[in-house]
Amino acid sequence: MPTCPTCHQSVDSQAIVCPFCRTPLKAHGHPGIPLYRAEGKAYLCQSCTYEADNTCNYPQRPYAKECTLYQDVNAVAVAPPRRHRSTGLRFKGNEGWWILAGLGTVSLLIAFSNR
Repeated sequence: MPTCPTCHQSVDSQAIVCPFCRTPLKAHGHPGIPLYRAEGKAYLCQSCTYEADNTCNYPQRPYAKECTLYQDVNAVAVAPPRRHRSTGLRFKGNEGWWILAGLGTVSLLIAFSNR
């Protein structure tokens, strides 16, 4: 069972606020959004991926003590780029355009065959 970062009492993992000291435990009152907190005098930005690659747009940057998007530089695993196996035409996700192209082709064939 996790503990509250302020009073160090055991709290439910889905608790939004600590029932003992009322410290917010989840961001924006939503149990699915974790709220990361810096420990001691260090700032979260010092070890965050978004600070390292300069893509962070958090207003408290670089002095954030709490953040919902924090991602530890040392914990990030780089996934290899995905490659497409198919070298031909890709139909998935473009079905609507293929149907329209087919209808247009059929319409042109019918129009020219009636002349």
